[in-house]
Amino acid sequence: MAETTVAEVLARLAALEDPKARAVNERHGDDHGVNLGKLRAFAKDLKTQQELSLGLWATGDTAARLLAILICRPKAFGRDELDAMLREARVPKVHDWLVGYVVKKSPHAEELRRVWIADPDPVVASAGWALTTDRVAKKPEGLDLAALLDVIEAEMKGAPDRLQWAMNHCLAQIGIEHAEYRARAIDIGERLRVLEDYPTPPNCTSPFAPVWITEMVRRQQDISLGG
Repeated sequence: MAETTVAEVLARLAALEDPKARAVNERHGDDHGVNLGKLRAFAKDLKTQQELSLGLWATGDTAARLLAILICRPKAFGRDELDAMLREARVPKVHDWLVGYVVKKSPHAEELRRVWIADPDPVVASAGWALTTDRVAKKPEGLDLAALLDVIEAEMKGAPDRLQWAMNHCLAQIGIEHAEYRARAIDIGERLRVLEDYPTPPNCTSPFAPVWITEMVRRQQDISLGG
């Protein structure tokens, strides 16, 4: 499908429209009706096509943008290009996939992390916190974890939902990965009570940081003992 056009892709996406999928997606703030499994299968057929990806992104259509993310070449984007795309990405799934599948693989990820985490737009700032959480887990060298906890302690309680969620994830990740900060992370979570009452399905871990940290550390210990 090397010569596939944007119009052909949009027609295929329209054919994949499913009212049940739309209802599920819209409950999460995502305005499209394509089953994500079918979207991924379509992306696999298309393979990597950077020019087509750019054309699909430019349509502004949510399903097209998700597909664009799956078929793009992450390292081909410039820093300013990624910044502009992130600021356009207001749909939660587009935002999450752009950060997770594209920005994290970009050579500009660290520079954008530092810019975004201090941005006055809470949706943009949430991307900075998501990138910070990734660094806490994978490459914490050079991060001031105590300072991050200071900011979380001061600002998370009153933050808008998506920013609050991202900061809470960072809080939990610090507690899970860094034993020397675990007690403080749990204490912050217990005092702020953020997401304490979040509805959690059976067999899933609560996003309430003290529970999340304790459970993940227990699992790590079980694995190490089992090994």
